[in-house]
Amino acid sequence: MSGQALISVVIATRGRPELVTRAVESAVRQSYAPHEVIVVIDGPDPETTRALRSLEDKRLRVIGLDENVGGSEARNIGIRAAQGEWVALLDDDDYWLPAKLKRQLETALGSQARYPIVSSRLLAEGPDGDRILPRRLYQAGENISDYIFCRRGFSYGEGMLQTSTLLAKRELLLYVPFLKGLKRHQDWDWLLKVAGRPEAMIQMLPEALTCMRVGTEGDSVSQAADWKASLAWVKTARPLMSARAYTFFVATECVPRARKSRAGPGVQMLLFWECLRNGRFGWRQLMLFLAFSMLPNGVRNRLRAWKTGAGSARKLRECKTT
Repeated sequence: MSGQALISVVIATRGRPELVTRAVESAVRQSYAPHEVIVVIDGPDPETTRALRSLEDKRLRVIGLDENVGGSEARNIGIRAAQGEWVALLDDDDYWLPAKLKRQLETALGSQARYPIVSSRLLAEGPDGDRILPRRLYQAGENISDYIFCRRGFSYGEGMLQTSTLLAKRELLLYVPFLKGLKRHQDWDWLLKVAGRPEAMIQMLPEALTCMRVGTEGDSVSQAADWKASLAWVKTARPLMSARAYTFFVATECVPRARKSRAGPGVQMLLFWECLRNGRFGWRQLMLFLAFSMLPNGVRNRLRAWKTGAGSARKLRECKTT
């Protein structure tokens, strides 16, 4: 690469000074140096402001907002302020391996698409061990909703295009911004909107280049048990999804959240009817719907571990030897 392709890194944060500091450090230490690292502090946060001031790097730009606008709009503000042709998104509680930007930019510059969107696998770091996700790579031209939502089993992460793995042109991110006010499913909402555009092409690298925390206390709002918000979002996204993907989403996202919030049988029936009315049941969707609504968590966790343990261990060994 000539070194002339400018990459802006955009991070939205609030109330995580130690984590966002780690994220910034992983960005500025990339083997292909970013032009700038923009951190948008989503509302008054003196502790985070002080932590970022301690980082002595001229490429770091901090934008402090006077009020909380939400993660989507904070990310949009950073993208609008960016100077690079390319934007790499990074969540404040994730971090990158050193070759992340270099590998993705090489792929993006070799693409024939007007708007290449480059992702990669990631290393999911959890209290019960580390896993390489997603287990299956995205294939060019594949229906994006089927790839993200259609599962073969109980375990999360079969298909994944996580925010911190994404590199795209700033022009595309300005043309299709993140939906302001959306508290959950922000990345899925954006991906569904851009994937259907003929000038955009999603590509995924097989190596893990991003590290993501999972299953820890204080995780993001996406872990909350608000099934109503998830159902409201997927109804608006239905025109961009296949019928089977819609049912998979309701079964694996809305149903477990409803159970976690101790919603009664009436809610489960409502969700079942939603699948019948606007989705399409197959035997896998039905199995997952019943499992998430009826099986105890311990049983599901044992089934999940039995199904995915060997494959994850193998991919982790491959990652650590490359």
